[in-house]
Amino acid sequence: MSTSAKQAKGYKGLPMEGFIARWYVRTRGTASQLEDWKRQAAQITRELPDGAAILEVAPGPGYFAIELARLGRFHVTGLDISHTFVDIATEHARQAGVQVDFRLGNAASMPFDTGTFDLVVCQAAFKNFSQPVEAIDEMHRVLRDGGTAVIQDMRKDATSAAVAAEVQAMRLGSVTALMTRGALRSLRGRAYTTQQFQHMAASSAFGGGTIDTQGIGLELRLQKRVAKP
Repeated sequence: MSTSAKQAKGYKGLPMEGFIARWYVRTRGTASQLEDWKRQAAQITRELPDGAAILEVAPGPGYFAIELARLGRFHVTGLDISHTFVDIATEHARQAGVQVDFRLGNAASMPFDTGTFDLVVCQAAFKNFSQPVEAIDEMHRVLRDGGTAVIQDMRKDATSAAVAAEVQAMRLGSVTALMTRGALRSLRGRAYTTQQFQHMAASSAFGGGTIDTQGIGLELRLQKRVAKP
């Protein structure tokens, strides 16, 4: 397959559709993970004003976006390239009794107007984008001046012991845990180092960002400068 064809599909590897997507849903919907997303939702939005607009890029089953919506203070949108995930996330939001606008689209070419959101979040999906810098540039474009983008993902230098500890904390069944460890070790090959993230941030429209590392992951924070009058 040519490089241009790989870029056109928007993701690396197999599509997260059908059986694969539904398997992923089962691994990510445990009680401990849902509680963690609830905590993260409150933490990441603590400085946002009521009525702020939030975009989650690649929300998958929609668990985190739903926790953001449960706070009752924000307008929440999700953008995913998977038809299956958009359908599943929409149904999850309906069952949860919250309003989240899940859309189908590519992170490198978002179907939103410039300056639409106050916060953009991308969790555990960035390593799968076929056009990572373009995706960061799109986050910059759709943010309002002064808005923040937060990318949280796996580190390429995460050890196998750290991966095993991460899976153990998910409290999965033995078979699912085994499959999840294998999947994470495979995905680690697509992940980026801290230095690579720093380079991409510097090369993007943001011009740079700040990085924190913890466990098997890292968090990149990017802020869109306020335009000078």
